[in-house]
Amino acid sequence: MQIGIFSGSFNPIHLGHTRLAQYIADHAGLDEVWLMVSPNNPLKPAGSLMDEQIRFMLAERATAELPHISASDFEFSLPRPSYTVRTLEALGNAYPEHRFSLIIGSDNMAIFHLWREWETILRDYRIIVYPREGDDLETLEVRYPQMEVIEGAPLLDVSATQIRENADDDELLGKWLHPEVKDFLKKNRHLFAHIN
Repeated sequence: MQIGIFSGSFNPIHLGHTRLAQYIADHAGLDEVWLMVSPNNPLKPAGSLMDEQIRFMLAERATAELPHISASDFEFSLPRPSYTVRTLEALGNAYPEHRFSLIIGSDNMAIFHLWREWETILRDYRIIVYPREGDDLETLEVRYPQMEVIEGAPLLDVSATQIRENADDDELLGKWLHPEVKDFLKKNRHLFAHIN
């Protein structure tokens, strides 16, 4: 099968993530999209994430009823920090029957040269890019002509940071969170009260 790997902190997962994953699954010739919950991100400060098992549990709840979309904790068993090149290599070894592609936002396209062994990823894997508002796609596409920018992908009008910073805004949470994710976070606000 053709599997797209959509990695992220998902801190917490929101409907922008899942709607985007569904769109890419439907428009990029993929059989499935795996939302790969990263235990940590080498480019983000330590202590800025909720516990990884909680983030994965919420991602499972948010994707439970979505066709062709699932949450994965595959990186949890890999050496840390989590480098995408190592994850892709490990996935290929664990699932030789599948072909893996990488899904990234244009914000990550802009800093792709900072990724560990980015040239290897660019050479060996299909890279699918979804646009993010404010990024200079024309320049980025000239820099990385091998990457495929998905046309018409929904823009993420909310961020996990906004959700954490507005945990008392029922309207915002109701609009952007799966009901089970919303209920869990409202009952357990202490889990991310200390997170930036």
